[in-house]
Amino acid sequence: MIAVASMKLRILAACAVLATLSAGAALADDAITAKLAAPVAEKTKLIAGGAMFTCEGDTCVALTPTSRTFAAATCKAIADKVGPVAAFSGRKALDDAKLADCNEKALAKAGASALANK
Repeated sequence: MIAVASMKLRILAACAVLATLSAGAALADDAITAKLAAPVAEKTKLIAGGAMFTCEGDTCVALTPTSRTFAAATCKAIADKVGPVAAFSGRKALDDAKLADCNEKALAKAGASALANK
């Protein structure tokens, strides 16, 4: 009787682990999009947040993001490589405060570049 109960608990635990893993994978399946403040000059590919982003015009998209792709650090990496980000979204959008933080370094870099060109 105890062996049967123990076996049932192990099967239940295994099912719970599988359900958790599949839910994590499903959450990572949504594309992550960064809308840029200015378009890129040519099609650009970059890796940020563990995913490949393809940037064309004023949009960068990761079609196969990981569970860590939707993050402020990913937004910062994109902004650093292709310029300020106007919006960053997946299942939800990055809030204004995090978006401002995302662009801080890119805007400072753009300002320094503009001063150097004068």
